Amino acid sequence: MSAEYGADQIQILEGLEAVRKRPGMYIGSTSSKGLHHLVYEIVDNAVDEALAGVCDTIEVIINPDNSVTVIDNGRGIPVGINHKKGIPAVEVVFTILHAGGKFGGGGYKVSGGLHGVGASVVNALSEWLEVYIHLDGKIYKQRYERGKVMHPLEVIGETDRTGTTVTFLPDKEIFEETIFDYEVLKQRLREMAFLTKNLKIILKDDRVEPQVVREFHYAGGIKEYVEYLNRHKDPLYPEIIYCEGNKDQVYVEVAMQHNSSYTEGCYSFVNNITTPEGGTHLAGFKNAITKTFNDFARNLKFLKDNEGNLSGEDIREGLTAIISIKIPEPQFEGQTKQKLGNSEARGAVDSIVSEQLTYFLEQNPQVAKMILEKAVLAQRARDAARKARDLTRRKTALEGMSLPGKLADCSDKDPKNCEIYIVEGDSAGGSAKTARSRATQAILPLRGKILNVEKSRLDKILVNNEIKAMITAFGTGISDDFDISRLRYHKIIIMTDADVDGAHISTLLLTFFYRFMPELIKQGYVYLAQPPLYKVEKGKIIKYAYSDEELNQILTEIGRDGNNKIQRYKGLGEMDAEQLWETTMDPERRILLKVTIDEEESSEIDLTFTTLMGDKVEPRREFIEANAKYVRNLDI
Repeated sequence: MSAEYGADQIQILEGLEAVRKRPGMYIGSTSSKGLHHLVYEIVDNAVDEALAGVCDTIEVIINPDNSVTVIDNGRGIPVGINHKKGIPAVEVVFTILHAGGKFGGGGYKVSGGLHGVGASVVNALSEWLEVYIHLDGKIYKQRYERGKVMHPLEVIGETDRTGTTVTFLPDKEIFEETIFDYEVLKQRLREMAFLTKNLKIILKDDRVEPQVVREFHYAGGIKEYVEYLNRHKDPLYPEIIYCEGNKDQVYVEVAMQHNSSYTEGCYSFVNNITTPEGGTHLAGFKNAITKTFNDFARNLKFLKDNEGNLSGEDIREGLTAIISIKIPEPQFEGQTKQKLGNSEARGAVDSIVSEQLTYFLEQNPQVAKMILEKAVLAQRARDAARKARDLTRRKTALEGMSLPGKLADCSDKDPKNCEIYIVEGDSAGGSAKTARSRATQAILPLRGKILNVEKSRLDKILVNNEIKAMITAFGTGISDDFDISRLRYHKIIIMTDADVDGAHISTLLLTFFYRFMPELIKQGYVYLAQPPLYKVEKGKIIKYAYSDEELNQILTEIGRDGNNKIQRYKGLGEMDAEQLWETTMDPERRILLKVTIDEEESSEIDLTFTTLMGDKVEPRREFIEANAKYVRNLDI
């Protein structure tokens, strides 16, 4: 019998119940990312006070019980009675969705965060939350548990300062994990401090002895952000070009500097919120620099009258830029709300950057020449790359899209069912070809290490045999020609030895994917195979261990004695086809790590690739020394 469905079956979720019922709708997910989002929401409220010019210091403390305290020296959340609701304003802020000073233009000119749902959502998803308000000489306190008020707002003391202190403990019933990652918070708070010049943000971790403290304070704001992002690169010129101004109620700030690398890093923000998919503000910026530099190229005779313009892509080669705008009513587009749609932002950024960049280049003609020389070289390389691609296209049209000879393809032609293993060396490739399921698993062995694309332009990359083999096998094309709908395999699995060379090959491959086929990673098609580290035999018992912990667990189970035979695998070539299948390639038993990107941290990801794969040795050495303690299972 079907369940009754009438008027009384329509649920009305009171107050914050809706948030607890569907937390993903409000914070994206209940994973680690959603957990850290709670901190950003409370910090965003404090940053709004800084943007309004009434707060200059924010302190974030991770407490020993893994609750978090956020302290600001702003005005303090109002405590007077809100006449619409008949309860104190602070209670409205923490218990009612879409309530706060961010609406109607009265409380704040601009604001970040989730547009008024931030504080109440954090409250709803916390086991408990306490707010202390220093205002008008008094300290007010209120406590909530799982979004519900535990007692009326009360005065608990006197004070000579103003500001708000919020402490909350994330709810274990809601979140998959409730342990905050210091490094994740550090990166985001550093970014917030760069984007709000003169704001001091202090991060403390009280879970460890001695206490860890980091302070972020940048008087130069986004100019210092560009310096930070370029610190492991070779800038083309010492100055950071800075443009700032107001137009049509849009406050525009842009900082930029070219470096000698071949990759572009333009990061855009609206009201301190990152916009990974860009939008009108980024389009205005790109249009302004393309137009301005082409004008200079003609005036300085870099381009002849009969020559076409330099493309924006050529001009932006090696450019690091921060585009940060503040706007009263931001409108976001797209499924993920990561793209700005306001038309006035485009005109404002275009106008301010065009005017101030022109003025800078007139004052600094040598800088203009250096940038244009690099752009002209980029244009030549792009033309060479296009010719190489056209030649490849003509060949494949004649040969009926021939696949690379060393590819052992699978017989199934539905990409959803197909996976390709990229394997180092012919010996492991041979084992993998024998071991595989021929219907759905393709094998592409690579000879040696592929080109480090971080140090190469596209024309050099396209003539590298190993890279050509991958591009042809995947079917998607590369860079501007990339089309995800032509992808021939929905799992691209990097399978390398668990040693230094294997890790290096994996990093080279990931650098190539990230720089030239980023959608493969963004859409979740790239994986790392996890071959076992040990084979344990005792009589007829055979077990495989994928970590030292698992090895100890197995030895405890079967008994530690002289009959145990333990083999440490140094490479995939040491396994026969049967062992490789059952440990690393059998979909029922294997372990795969999916490679993911948090687009909100794209500047930090770029920085990591530059550090690991760029020309400078010293930053790489520092990175290795700082991170060596996290390395697992790597033979040297």
